[in-house]
Amino acid sequence: MNECILLIVKPDGMVKGLAGHVLRRFEETDLKLVGARLARVTRELAATHYHHLRDKPFFDELIRFITGELHGGQDTVLAFAYTGEDAVSKGRAIAGATNPEEADYRSIRGSFGRVTTKGVFENVVHVSSDAIEGEREIKLWFSPDQVTADLFPAVVRDGRRQWTDPGGPKTRTGPWPEEKRPPRTRV
Repeated sequence: MNECILLIVKPDGMVKGLAGHVLRRFEETDLKLVGARLARVTRELAATHYHHLRDKPFFDELIRFITGELHGGQDTVLAFAYTGEDAVSKGRAIAGATNPEEADYRSIRGSFGRVTTKGVFENVVHVSSDAIEGEREIKLWFSPDQVTADLFPAVVRDGRRQWTDPGGPKTRTGPWPEEKRPPRTRV
């Protein structure tokens, strides 16, 4: 089944000069690269991207990590959109387990990641966890004009192409708190 994933070389990967290595590892697969961009990660983008972890005690540290605050101001990342058969499982296998200490030594995280003495996972890359997240994340990080394939439905509004269902906080993990509907009263 064709799936789409977002791959991000995080600030620690950028500081370590691993972007080329990561790209080469993904290019060795049969996945098709359909989008690439250098992006500055704002707190707003980071919070929307990781909103499903907003209730976790490490959320603020995660935001500080991806925005580069923990890496000397390295606030840019490389974001890639890939598509192909079983893209999620292939991408996650290449990346390795989230915890670098548990990752296969042949994976990116197993080879180049580390857990700092403060317990921060410097795991070099982000890869979408499933196809639903892949779609949401690609729509969040890319506009339709920034990808070379028609991955998802788009329309022209105000002279430019936009996703018909934009990537936002709503995911398989649920809506933002303010989007929750009040409980129904039984009649």
